[in-house]
Amino acid sequence: MAVRVQPRQLALDLPHAESLSREDFLEGTANTAALKLIESWPDWPNRIMLLVGPEGSGKSHLATIWAELAGARSTSAQALTPANVPGELATGALVVEDLIPGSFDERALFHLMNLAREDEASVLITARLAPSAFPPELRDLRSRLRAVPVVNLLAPDDALFRALIVKFCADRQMSIDANLVGYLAKRIDRSFAAAPRTVELLETEALRLGRPVTRALAAEVLRDS
Repeated sequence: MAVRVQPRQLALDLPHAESLSREDFLEGTANTAALKLIESWPDWPNRIMLLVGPEGSGKSHLATIWAELAGARSTSAQALTPANVPGELATGALVVEDLIPGSFDERALFHLMNLAREDEASVLITARLAPSAFPPELRDLRSRLRAVPVVNLLAPDDALFRALIVKFCADRQMSIDANLVGYLAKRIDRSFAAAPRTVELLETEALRLGRPVTRALAAEVLRDS
């Protein structure tokens, strides 16, 4: 007797567009201070500012907004070398992303900070941790970083967290209703990293099983994750 096998839809890792424009930045109490900093340029309290927050908290989005506003170039902290610092500061404004402990050239960052001061350039540095949590080995750099004002991105409140879930679904063109948003918001970690991770899991399972994104599917995904 032949057994009929139900066909399953393959989950394809398709690219999705995430808008990093000012209009698509979700505001909340968690990021009020950071957004105020970005929009107050060039009237910063210091030419070099440090934006600190956890994964997914919007640091890159804010940096993109500021780069457009200030005509800034962007680079990663890992890509900085003493030789390329002058070129990176050529426009008078620079975003330095992902200052990760032990993964950047301390001499290059020290050179950058000195040159920015001499050239009256603006620099926005992003990191997950404040420099006080990972003091550099280079003593002069340690002193320089200690003098840089830090603006923190805080954990999202309930309203912002729900809005993030909706945004990540919209980025992936997933239809989701308010009841499902509330269901997810109460059952996953209230963190910037958890929201996109959960939405991605939902999309993957919906595609794999050929099912719509519903509360029942969400319950299965959360139970198995």
